[in-house]
Order: sequence, then structure tokens, then C-alpha cells
Amino acid sequence: MREFIYFSARGRTSGNFADLMQAGRLDIAIHVIIATFFLSNKLREDVKLHLILNGPPDPPKHLEFVSGSDEEMPISKKDVSGLIKRMLYKYKKGQKVKVFPGCFVEKKSFSQLLDELRSEGKKIYLLDKKGKDIREVELAENAVFVLGDHEGLPKQELRAAERLAEKVNVGPETYFTSQVVVLIQNELDRKGI
Repeated sequence: MREFIYFSARGRTSGNFADLMQAGRLDIAIHVIIATFFLSNKLREDVKLHLILNGPPDPPKHLEFVSGSDEEMPISKKDVSGLIKRMLYKYKKGQKVKVFPGCFVEKKSFSQLLDELRSEGKKIYLLDKKGKDIREVELAENAVFVLGDHEGLPKQELRAAERLAEKVNVGPETYFTSQVVVLIQNELDRKGI
């Protein structure tokens, strides 16, 4: 299963927002969700996306989306923001809540998630323009790709990721986060992973 972690330093952690730009740039998170799960005419199977939202009022929140389960994940391009809102509203302290099929919310930090994935034997790759070209890396089948928002990862989260991850890049230019997801997906498709 392909896995992605998107860290949003300012992403709002409650569902009471109207404007995505004013909700800690959740518009970027929505583009990442679309790039992770949607192809031209179908949803990708066997993909997991972790959104770590670290903005006000109650950080951190971990939103997990899993495709390819027995139940159909209720996701459409048209209403991804509504899905995020509903997931945040359903959060319950001390629990991992299944909001919809394949959609979960809980309180979990970025470093906790990284440690958990590493203990499961996952190979973690940190997207970094100074990293090794992804085309020159033998990618693991159990890969997890870590991406930051438009400001990158804050120092504390960057140190946690650097401790556990191999740095890779997707080319000589700097791309939008959602474009990086598409480039990674394409690379994995080409390699048959």
C-alpha cells in the first residue's frame, strides 16, 4: 500500500470554518487529497493518506484516509472540504473515530505517527529538494512519503523526519505539494510498485 503524510502547520483542527484560505490553507490539503486518490476516471486503490493538522484550536489532529477497503470511501472531488469538516466535527478525545468507511480522525502528532509507521517496518522518504533523485532510488514496497505544506516542515517536525527518513526529490524544480504527490504516484506506477 502506498502511503503519504501531509503536514499542515496551520491547518485548522476543528470543523468550524467557512473559508479554506483562512482555515490554515486547507485548500492545499484538499488538492493533496485529490492528487492522492483520483485518477481521470476512477479512484486509486491501496493508498493511504495521513493529514496532520497542527493549527488552532486543538492541535494536533490526524486525519487518515484509506482506499481499497471492503467499504467504499465516500470521497468526491466536489466535496472534499465538507468531508474534512465532518471528520473534524466527529473527533472524540482519546479515541480513533471511524467517521466514514476508510476515514478516521484522532489526536496524534507528526512524530508519533512517524514512530508508529517506522515500528511497523515502513520505509520513510522525506521530500526535500536536496534529496536524491527519486528515479535513482530503489523504492521500497512499503514506502511512506512525507510532504510539508507551502511553508515546509517546521524545525521540530523536520528533525523528527530526518531522524527516520531518506531524503528524495522529484526533479530540479520546486512544485506544489499536490503536484509532488502526482509525480510520486507516476514514478510508483512506472516502477509497478
